[in-house]
Amino acid sequence: MEFNHKSVLLTETIDSLKIKPEGTYVDGTLGGGGHAYEVCKKLSATGSFIGIDQDEDAIEAAGERLKEFQDKVTIVRSNYCNMVSELKKLGITSVDGIVLDLGVSSYQLDNAERGFTYREDAPLDMRMDQRETKTAYDIVNTYSEKELYRIIRDYGEDKFAKNIAKHIVLAREEAPLETTGELIEVIKRAIPMKIRATGGHPAKKTFQAIRIELNHELDVLRDSLDGMIDILNDGGRISIITFHSLEDRIVKNIFRRNEDPCTCPKSFPVCICGNVSKGKVITRKPIIPSDEELEENKRSKSAKLRVFERTRA
Repeated sequence: MEFNHKSVLLTETIDSLKIKPEGTYVDGTLGGGGHAYEVCKKLSATGSFIGIDQDEDAIEAAGERLKEFQDKVTIVRSNYCNMVSELKKLGITSVDGIVLDLGVSSYQLDNAERGFTYREDAPLDMRMDQRETKTAYDIVNTYSEKELYRIIRDYGEDKFAKNIAKHIVLAREEAPLETTGELIEVIKRAIPMKIRATGGHPAKKTFQAIRIELNHELDVLRDSLDGMIDILNDGGRISIITFHSLEDRIVKNIFRRNEDPCTCPKSFPVCICGNVSKGKVITRKPIIPSDEELEENKRSKSAKLRVFERTRA
């Protein structure tokens, strides 16, 4: 299956990076190489680009797509949380720009056997990195009712989380839940009929919750951002596209904290904590897709772009 993925907020993201032709740029979620291609087009012979992804299919597809820029491009198979150490291995200690597109790629959603989609019946997988051994099957069949309730409530933000967790545990007592189709049937039984008729696909939020839990998506984001901001050169920018309110909140709060890290009580006339600002938030409000983009690409609906610029004293 061909790796197709329509890059969301493409022009806005590339513009936000303010690319210097001779600069060094990193895409921590390379995917099919859509953002990467546009970055590489703007680089001169002395510019360089590093693409990171944990998905083997993405690495292959992006390698093909970026072939014409081969001298400038290095592709690494890893999770973006290892960005700083992976760059160090390449002898790179600072960069001019970083981009992260945190959505699941269209390829991953459309390729049924990866188990991300709730539109077809497939094994419960959902691994972003297929070298990992734990799958969605393990979460669905081994987590306690309390743990399932917690992740569906927190990561899926589903008001029927308690009932869905209860139904999953009851169903698996009969036999393990093996496929996405079996899980969808259980979820449907847990949601009132009239809600199912109007509220989008009933399994969407639970699938999202399981995927986030399995791939540690929020922890990875929370633990990586400060390190990425630290390796930006003066005037360098980090541009992040999120698709989930929890991800967006993490990015917004970490950007704000890096802009204003002072921990002194508001009543203090001067700062004595010694925490120094690392730069400024460029996007006071997130950039969202235009009406045209929403028309063309339904999956861009919840996308938000936030940008931070590093300033070094």
